[in-house]
Amino acid sequence: MIFHQISDWSDAYANAPNIPGGDRWPAAWVQPAQAYRDALQASGRVTLDISYGERERNRFDLFTPEGRPKGMVVFVHGGFWKALDKSFWSHLARGSVENGYAVAMPSYTLCPDVRIAEITREIGAAIARAAAMVEGPLFLTGHSAGGHLVTRMISATSPLPDNVRARVSHTVSISGVHDLRPLMKAAMNTELRIDAAEALTESPALLEPMHNARVTCWVGSAERPEFVRQNALLANVWTGLGATTCVVEEPGRHHFDVIDGLADPGHQLIRMLLSP
Repeated sequence: MIFHQISDWSDAYANAPNIPGGDRWPAAWVQPAQAYRDALQASGRVTLDISYGERERNRFDLFTPEGRPKGMVVFVHGGFWKALDKSFWSHLARGSVENGYAVAMPSYTLCPDVRIAEITREIGAAIARAAAMVEGPLFLTGHSAGGHLVTRMISATSPLPDNVRARVSHTVSISGVHDLRPLMKAAMNTELRIDAAEALTESPALLEPMHNARVTCWVGSAERPEFVRQNALLANVWTGLGATTCVVEEPGRHHFDVIDGLADPGHQLIRMLLSP
């Protein structure tokens, strides 16, 4: 009989210290992201800093394919709701763009300037604004905190307008944090300021899915056990509440390279995201 108990919640969610060479991220994303933006700017297929709200970080970049888009993918970045911005991830649009889809990548106001509930509302506004610019089905994906935010968009209490909700075909949460309660015990909560009330209203795993929700929970098999557990948790709960769910543990991937497949037009992650 093996019993499990976590005593150090900060370490349980610490990625870089537990990955060999983990300190090279997020800097490792800067150059490929800039190169991809430059390439699409040269061909007139990216619009930067489209406003979706009044705050400074309420901006998204829109990458477009050659010809009429088949629909739109929205990628929401991670950083534990308190770090990074859209500029680190531009290259991850490549897989979807080369498959014929537009890609919107928003920034959002970070903790502690706002609470997570406000970030949820901002992402809802960003998706609604982007959806008004591109016709067709919507595919939502996000990494880590971004995985939390995109699954909040397909919960029963989603901030998305009804007409936008109806267009969401598939959501892929990559290494998503779907239950916020454990983070209340981590040192980072001095910035996040999650309390019991917010954990109940902002944790997708504690909410019901919206009607016809379809979600894939994708994680690297080499990730911290808490991310693997959080990945399986949402699918487990939402399967019992009527959602269509899938769980994938990508072999050998850790928290920082698990998103690499989004940049590859033929990768299994892209094929899964864009599956009808």
